[in-house]
Amino acid sequence: MVSTTALLDFLLETRKHSETLCKPLQIEDYVVQPIEDVSPPKWHLGHTTWFFEDFILKKHKPGYKEYNSQFSFVFNSYYESMGARVVRTDRGNLSRPTVNEIYDYRNYVTAQLKDWLSDEKNLTPEIESLVEIGIHHEKQHQELLLTDIKYILGNNPLLPTYSESFQENKPVSDSQKWIQIDAGIYEIGHEGSDFCYDNELGRHKVYLNPFEISNTLVTNAEYLEFIEAGGYEHALLWHSEGWAWVSANTIKAPQYWHTADGVSMHYTLGGYKPLNLEAPVTHISYYEAFAYAQWRGLRLPTEYEWEAAQEHFNWGERWEWTESAYLPYPGYTKAPGALGEYNGKFMVNQKTLRGGSVATSANHTRPTYRNFFHPHLRWQFTGIRLAK
Repeated sequence: MVSTTALLDFLLETRKHSETLCKPLQIEDYVVQPIEDVSPPKWHLGHTTWFFEDFILKKHKPGYKEYNSQFSFVFNSYYESMGARVVRTDRGNLSRPTVNEIYDYRNYVTAQLKDWLSDEKNLTPEIESLVEIGIHHEKQHQELLLTDIKYILGNNPLLPTYSESFQENKPVSDSQKWIQIDAGIYEIGHEGSDFCYDNELGRHKVYLNPFEISNTLVTNAEYLEFIEAGGYEHALLWHSEGWAWVSANTIKAPQYWHTADGVSMHYTLGGYKPLNLEAPVTHISYYEAFAYAQWRGLRLPTEYEWEAAQEHFNWGERWEWTESAYLPYPGYTKAPGALGEYNGKFMVNQKTLRGGSVATSANHTRPTYRNFFHPHLRWQFTGIRLAK
């Protein structure tokens, strides 16, 4: 077990950081939901608070008084076993509760957690595990906060800046080279007693044929070559579903790319700027990543190859698409109760991503971390690493 002080500090630091991320926002920014995949910032603030209240305080703290009985309906996300909830597409219609009410809700729940967890006898192994899950759940939503804020502001015709200090496009400084990985049996999955999600468990052996993997991510300059070569017009480079997606949505470039007076531009959280050619390409769908790899005569790595090779290259700038479907590891079992809905029920029709991104919160990534998205999604900081 961790010490009560260490866990409480981690909790309070995490709760504070969510609010720090929202400081650059104007009050109107908190309530916007342009598309189903993007939630209003104020909903994220309320939902992460609901998680602590419903999963921990209401069930385990004696005499706990619920802040507002309607908030479970408003801030439940997808937990069927936790009761009725607002339909995801309607989160942007929630003019109430107000932003101020949600901050009051956050302060109330945080204070209740702090008061209760300050007594060491309350920190049983079960409660420690729940608090730790709640912390990392909020860290996941901190990343979603940033990517959702970017979508909200990046689809505003004024393209307002979120924060000039936010740096999302560090240039790729290393020269590209191929790392050779020998054939053999590799251990995949989390081991140890430190925190991980259940989808990382079931450590197991896989046999890998010899392969090579790039030490660098694909850059904007390299991806621009693909566009200029007509990559979005060549059907043979694409999966059938990918080609249908490109055609139906008139996709011609990564999300947030623009052309102004013949100059390539992109919207970033730091503002609307000329395209940084040396930065890793980002906001790429799996379909685009696959087509680009095809155009280069290469491929995407599997998630097993990525994990086996990750110690040989730097990662964490972009979530990296892999060629692996998001599926359970051997022996995987869902957690009992509502927490079993956290990962397991999404193991269908999605691709696995590895690595983390510039929007991922500190102390949240691991080499075994498995992210997952549908192939067409690209509002996250997704990028490309090639293999052969």
